[in-house]
Amino acid sequence: MSVPLSAELAAQLMAQLVARPCVLVFAGLDPSGGAGIAADLQSVAGQGAHALTVATALTVQDNDRVYGVQPVDGAMVLRQAQALVDKVTVRAVKIGIPGSAANAQAIAEVIARLRRRQPELPVVLDPVLASGHGDLLSRDDAVQALAPLLPLVTVLTPNGPEALALTGAADPSAQAQALRARGCRHVLITGGHGDGDEVVNRWFGPGAAPMQRLSDPGPQEDSRNWNWPRLSGAFHGSGCTLASAIAGQLALGMPMERALELAQQYCYRSLRGAYTVAPGQRIPQRLPHI
Repeated sequence: MSVPLSAELAAQLMAQLVARPCVLVFAGLDPSGGAGIAADLQSVAGQGAHALTVATALTVQDNDRVYGVQPVDGAMVLRQAQALVDKVTVRAVKIGIPGSAANAQAIAEVIARLRRRQPELPVVLDPVLASGHGDLLSRDDAVQALAPLLPLVTVLTPNGPEALALTGAADPSAQAQALRARGCRHVLITGGHGDGDEVVNRWFGPGAAPMQRLSDPGPQEDSRNWNWPRLSGAFHGSGCTLASAIAGQLALGMPMERALELAQQYCYRSLRGAYTVAPGQRIPQRLPHI
């Protein structure tokens, strides 16, 4: 004979059935809704995960230009994060603009605390150094501000210009080697700022298929490439979309190669369905992953 469940136990079981893995997001507020926290919320949700958002900066921007950045105080960044991690289990971390060197240090402190309990906690960093038009997104030197975060990174997702700024090297393999030497376990260098009919995204790190060895006997990074048809026009928040999708997939427990594959598929579909809110860059349409 079955025993009826109490209302409290039934509620607990239901909560477990509908629970979503959580991604702790550190990002700036973009009033246009195209990038930053807004993009992260939508992209993480699109993977079937939930975003816990910590605001690192307030910005003045539209879908094209950034006119001002006001970092949130580092102590407030810590308080926002602590209130969340004290109650919620975090399955992945995604970092956008820290806003300041002090905030980057605060974020590094939060990750260090989390990793004491979860040594393998995935951390995805989108190293946004400037807007697409070159507008700065940090009060301090953006490259230097990222220094305390790089050794904690599971996946770094720079575009070509960002990888060049972070390393000073022009060759993607050399860029990846330099970034991995600084502690980044995986590096996905995206090709959206390149030329040609295809966008080439290059993954360097453990598990990437070995690249073809050329006559050069020097050290080479193992890599895998993904090629995507280049879409016309420009997009606001494409990097946020990709990095947050990766974090969402890792929070779901996907292995690295599959997480990168699914996140790129999601980003490509979002850009292909992008819509307009004003003249200039289009907004990715971040729908649930199908």
